[in-house]
Amino acid sequence: METPDPPDQELVARTQAGDARAYDELVRRYSPRLYGLVYNMTSSHEDTNDLLQEIFAKGYRSIKSFQGKSSFHTWMHTISVNMTINFLKKRNRRRTMSLDDVDSGVLNDPDFIEATSSVDPSNEANLGELQKKLNESLMKLSHDHRAVVTMFDIQGMPHAEIAKILKVSEGTVRSRLFYAHKQLQNLLREFINP
Repeated sequence: METPDPPDQELVARTQAGDARAYDELVRRYSPRLYGLVYNMTSSHEDTNDLLQEIFAKGYRSIKSFQGKSSFHTWMHTISVNMTINFLKKRNRRRTMSLDDVDSGVLNDPDFIEATSSVDPSNEANLGELQKKLNESLMKLSHDHRAVVTMFDIQGMPHAEIAKILKVSEGTVRSRLFYAHKQLQNLLREFINP
């Protein structure tokens, strides 16, 4: 009989008491989801790996101040979004992004390659072009709009949770999503209405 995984609250309490292995379990538990969040905001595996190390290090350094007013999940997502937005702002100040800097993203993802390997070859070029255009379009959104699109459309988070993470109202989340979707529709018009 397998013992169930301990709840986040227990692992947080153990970490706050000095049990580093409990935090390792939290890192293992949250790495896949936070990786997806950060990657979809940066479109770079290298930047995502670097940021995740910094995010989890900050979480560990700050965990004693975590009071449980929100869930650990929300707390870690807040740290992740804030650190990623700060990183993107610094990166944009250092240089203007060119399309060459945009990682081809999903096209290099082994799971995506495997999932699309049985696609009709005549459609494969169009699918690849659409994915490239989608990645480029996401990178053209403001950091705030990219964050809500990533959390809502890609990670499937509800408006209320996104609002808690970003510390804005649900109305602001809906508004940002509306304008981000409008902008994406305009950027992807040739694929939506060929």
